[in-house]
Amino acid sequence: MANLRDIRRRIKSVKNTAQITKAMQLVAASKMKKAQDQAMSGRPYADLLNKVLVNLKEQTSEEDHPLLKERDGEKELVIVVTTDKGLCGPLNTNLLRMVSDTEHVTKEAVFVTVGRKGSQALSRMKRELLADFEIKDPAAFLETKQISEFAVEKFLSGEYDRVKVAFTNFINTISQEPMVETLLPIRPIDLGRDKDF
Repeated sequence: MANLRDIRRRIKSVKNTAQITKAMQLVAASKMKKAQDQAMSGRPYADLLNKVLVNLKEQTSEEDHPLLKERDGEKELVIVVTTDKGLCGPLNTNLLRMVSDTEHVTKEAVFVTVGRKGSQALSRMKRELLADFEIKDPAAFLETKQISEFAVEKFLSGEYDRVKVAFTNFINTISQEPMVETLLPIRPIDLGRDKDF
């Protein structure tokens, strides 16, 4: 049977653990708020960009610009954006499940990954990986520009008929939706849409 000193030591240990847990919770809440603000700050830009694309598509024909040209081929380049680390619930799992579904991505698709979890999963699935980009958080414009230039070059050279992006759309802290959207040929997409759940 435990004596009084052991019980007091145990109580002190539990209190110390509770303090550490509370501090970790505060740090996690701060990081979550920062990530949420970062995700929400891009919404107005995405909406404006989408309006520009809609106007561009309405006023320009496919012959006027090579990035608007629809092609009949089935060769797809898919940019998969995942996290570098785990412990984020079904965020990566749902996205990778969608990428492996032939309804969204062809079986012959070739992949470009942003994020370690995506490259690891695609190599386990034995899918062809063309390139892997490492981008730090928060993403700098110059780092993301390399990816867009790479994708545009592959599309304009005729190597691929479509360029798609697979990502997780942040709706709110409770729900994030995996999406696969076509980037090239240019067409309006509905990024950052609000949904009722």
